[in-house]
Amino acid sequence: MSTRGKPFKACRKCRSLVDKKVEICPVCGSREFTEEWEGAIIVIDPGRSPVARELGLEAPGRYAIRVI
Repeated sequence: MSTRGKPFKACRKCRSLVDKKVEICPVCGSREFTEEWEGAIIVIDPGRSPVARELGLEAPGRYAIRVI
């Protein structure tokens, strides 16, 4: 990892990865974020993705696999 840190922060509620300047999660509306997350997945079609189904992701987007 670079010395700049992670380029995104993760929503604690839905694990959506967003720009650090975002104040409200565009997926779930939460205001609770963390920079402590691991792994990432990009979901294009959640209805056809077994990985999205396993992680409980219902909307397309970029998500953290694990939020710490």
